[in-house]
Amino acid sequence: MAMELELRGGGFLLAEVKPEQVYVREELNEDHRQLKRMAHNFMVKEVAPKIEEIEEQVEGVVREYMRQAGELGLLGLEVPEEFGGLSLDKASTVVVGEEVPRGGSFAVSYAAHTGIGTLPIVYFGTPEQKAKYLPGLATGQTIAAYCLTEPGSGSDALGAKTTAVLNAEGTHYSLNGTKQFITNAGFADVFLVYAKVDGKLTNFIVERTYPGLSLGPEEKKMGIKGSSTRQVILQDVLVPVENVVGEVGRGHVVAFNILNVGRFKLAAGAIGSAALVLETALKYASERKQFGVPLNAFGAIQTKIAEIAAKTYMAESVVYRTAGLMENGFHGLDLTGDCRKEAGKVLEEYAIECSLNKVLASEVLDYAADEGVQIHGGYGFIQEYPIERMYRDSRINRLFEGTNEINRLLVPGTLLKRAMTGELPLLQAAKSVSKDLMTSGLSNEAEGLEGLHQLVQKAKKLCLMVAGLAAQNLGVGLKDNQFVLIGMAEMVLQVYSMESAVLRALKVRELEVPDGHKAFVEKAATLGTFEAFNLLEQHAKEVLCAVEKGDSLSTVMAGMRKLLRRPTIDMIELRQEIARYVIDKESYPTL
Repeated sequence: MAMELELRGGGFLLAEVKPEQVYVREELNEDHRQLKRMAHNFMVKEVAPKIEEIEEQVEGVVREYMRQAGELGLLGLEVPEEFGGLSLDKASTVVVGEEVPRGGSFAVSYAAHTGIGTLPIVYFGTPEQKAKYLPGLATGQTIAAYCLTEPGSGSDALGAKTTAVLNAEGTHYSLNGTKQFITNAGFADVFLVYAKVDGKLTNFIVERTYPGLSLGPEEKKMGIKGSSTRQVILQDVLVPVENVVGEVGRGHVVAFNILNVGRFKLAAGAIGSAALVLETALKYASERKQFGVPLNAFGAIQTKIAEIAAKTYMAESVVYRTAGLMENGFHGLDLTGDCRKEAGKVLEEYAIECSLNKVLASEVLDYAADEGVQIHGGYGFIQEYPIERMYRDSRINRLFEGTNEINRLLVPGTLLKRAMTGELPLLQAAKSVSKDLMTSGLSNEAEGLEGLHQLVQKAKKLCLMVAGLAAQNLGVGLKDNQFVLIGMAEMVLQVYSMESAVLRALKVRELEVPDGHKAFVEKAATLGTFEAFNLLEQHAKEVLCAVEKGDSLSTVMAGMRKLLRRPTIDMIELRQEIARYVIDKESYPTL
């Protein structure tokens, strides 16, 4: 049976998605909550007290806590039970991912190991590879590192220079090359290395004990100082042919799809980090007094608190929605056998959503960290206060797993590719919207959440109209016009975040949750949606002015005004109400 349009990757642009079709944080069950509490307690009681030692890279500390995390099952959430894991759903990985940032740089080692380090074998490994490596990876007896980036190739993964040559006996490949910025390199046992066989990228499992593998010195980094980051140098390293992951010459399938899930997992960590930043700032603002009153009594500070909370809510809504989509895709898939084709299909399906997750969550975190420092004032610049480290650590997320620029370009590029192959009828939908705008009017009659939902539908139409005109007027030149593509990506990002936030609020309204939480969700969705729509309008106008000229531009702008009409709301009052609730909770509001 064909996948329903609204459940396809990118399909949210074309279909009217219903609240019951999205997964929301408020649906977490008791098992999820218990897992989250366990992860929270481990990070707060065991890892966090050792952050200073972790930051100084005291030998053995991170490795020991990885082992302890493995004993608790936190390293094997996505590993099949048959190989020592827990076989849990994607929501479980999110709730744990949200708590791990409490351990500072430990979170980086954890994420690299459980995500891009372990999942290539889970999704693309042979049954024999899974039986050999996954039990150790799930318990922390074995630590993994992912080796794709090279000194001369970062975002251009296919430009890698590392080579793999099959020996005359056909038993081993000889690998030569250098990998750059490899997380966990200093203490990893297993390296997932990408090298070219006859010019085609291939993924290999390379064990630390193989002769010819050596490491460069630790990189001196701006942030995440407690994580190990080194070069991995390969000089005539002989790797058995049975250690090829996936297929020879098809390493790009493994690399790009694993990066997709890595981006999703990074977003989970980023929303957890943003919530931690807010919690830290709230504590300081309640204790610090100026002019005889706490900082949190000032409107300027409350505005920052409200904005951090609302933006975190938007990103959180996107992450949990995407978790539901991916879980639906993986449902029923047997990960114990050779499932590389099926797993690859699911991961590729949601490439757009995973990139949107990564961009939105990492930029929300950066915003939160910056404002967190501002709330602390001069003390935010002092290492004694944890917000200083959080600020430095946040910056890497816009570079990890493909820069945010690359991820933005991936969004319209993938959408246009699917439009050309007929997977998504984007161009037809764009033409239909343009025709409707010329012949009919649009209005916002509903109020409250229903009115927000109508606004989301307008946002989709606006996005489709502009994308359609860009494709029509620029033709094949569109794929190389990054100015326009970035603007289109920003529009898609705002649509996905708006819709995720509003659908969540509509769904929460019908769930049995406290009235105070329902009110927060509706207010955060309203503030976030209106701010997102303002950004959408800005980018729509910029793109239109780039692709239309003269009378044609005037005509299109006149039609677009129908889509830009929206209710007038008191944004200042919304911020005040959100801030009061968050200050009272003393943390980002969760159930």
